[in-house]
Amino acid sequence: MPFMRFPVAVVMQRVPLANRWVDERWEAIAVELAEESSSEPVRIEGAGMGARWRCPGLFVELHPVEAEGYFLNVSAEEPKVFVLWRMTETGEEPAARPLVVSLSYSEAARFLDAGEQVDAVPVPAPLLAEMERFVLTHYKGEPRKKAKRNELYEGDLARRREASGGRGR
Repeated sequence: MPFMRFPVAVVMQRVPLANRWVDERWEAIAVELAEESSSEPVRIEGAGMGARWRCPGLFVELHPVEAEGYFLNVSAEEPKVFVLWRMTETGEEPAARPLVVSLSYSEAARFLDAGEQVDAVPVPAPLLAEMERFVLTHYKGEPRKKAKRNELYEGDLARRREASGGRGR
């Protein structure tokens, strides 16, 4: 199946907190189109607790099987890029690393259902244009079924007939 692939970098931000249980919070704040092949995170702003990191080496892939999820995203008031990230156990900086970047609402919902950390950030304009073209090419809406009158109750009527020994109501 044909799919499209775009190299991206995710900007992760560490936010200091004044809290007795947690001293920081991590979040994805942007996705940028990238061209470099490096996959090492680079500190781009700040020092200490309030820092931002650019994490390259990721890809956004558009697959025809996810066309409905892209359609839902494109038709939303504010389309988003969804970033799945996890905390590292190695002690390296940054402590939070993005793993998957997606444009599909459906895929993001599956990640959230699995208990993963997912942040939604604005879609860069070139990526939004590509997603719109992809949806126009690959999305086929569900065909509308004509509803039959009392379709929901047909099974109930058959069970009632069986229970009454075959006599109708």
